[in-house]
Amino acid sequence: MESNEIMIRLEGIVKTFLQKKGSLEVLHGIDLDIKKGEIFGIIGMSGAGKSTLVRCINLLERPTQGKVYLDGLELTSLAEAELRTQRRSMGMIFQQFHLLMQKTALENVCFPLVISGVSKAQAKKRAEELLEMVGLSDKMDAYPAQLSGGQKQRVAIARALATEPKVLLCDEATSALDPNTTGGVLKLLKDINERLGITIVVITHEMSVIQEICNRVAIIDAGIIAEMGGVEEIFRNPRTQAGRELVYHEGGKREGIQGPVPYCYRVVFSGGLSGEPILGNMMMECQGLANILSGNTRLIEGRVYGQMMIQLPADDALRAKMIAYLREREVEVEEVEYV
Repeated sequence: MESNEIMIRLEGIVKTFLQKKGSLEVLHGIDLDIKKGEIFGIIGMSGAGKSTLVRCINLLERPTQGKVYLDGLELTSLAEAELRTQRRSMGMIFQQFHLLMQKTALENVCFPLVISGVSKAQAKKRAEELLEMVGLSDKMDAYPAQLSGGQKQRVAIARALATEPKVLLCDEATSALDPNTTGGVLKLLKDINERLGITIVVITHEMSVIQEICNRVAIIDAGIIAEMGGVEEIFRNPRTQAGRELVYHEGGKREGIQGPVPYCYRVVFSGGLSGEPILGNMMMECQGLANILSGNTRLIEGRVYGQMMIQLPADDALRAKMIAYLREREVEVEEVEYV
């Protein structure tokens, strides 16, 4: 569904918060284009400015400087009443769901429709369709307290879709969910993107979420865009320190490792081999040990995707033999700093 047309454009976005002891600039001139129909990821560590950035996209936070465009219309030039109308084109889902606890799933999805002037009968029909789309046709009369975390997030997604938005903004939407539930929610978002053509912006601190569903990604670090590109491109060759931190260290270092680590290599699995124990076989075949420092791999349709950071032996000949073994099996290997 992705096109070359621009759905969201940010030009020179600066956001400054006033504090008792002066001011704090959180965003420092962000320029960003997000295409119609794509799933675009914005990733950064805690405090990088990603949540402030997404709130500037729908102007819940008004930028101190810069312009925000939605489908060619400059939102930053609109009066408040017109801006409220345009915000209906941008659905939003959050980490903590923000459901109305005294209303059923059906009533939660109806709520934005009713307050926007849709008749109760039409709102009920639309809400029923959306709850069926997100797989909750049997939970329409359930209250949030009767739903699991994943089910609550599905209700929140249905509610965000109620006003037929052009854009869905997801701010850490899976952070409160367990891995299995996260997978189901991400699959649902991908399905919604493919079926409805809605542009989706995913804000997260987890590279695994970006890998799962995004087409392109921007890495935000200390209020600036450190790098941006296709997910595969960034994953295979991060160019900045912020990118390397997020990509190489996904899943964290092992306890007790004190950097820097000598003879450290990054191995990238791009689906070129079946799910054989490639590192185990390498160690047996080459008669040498490799120390796995961190890893982020997954098996998709019998193929391995992802990467690992490993430490190879100090012996030059043995190390070369192990690297050759991996490359013969279509595994990319490069020496990196692991600090």
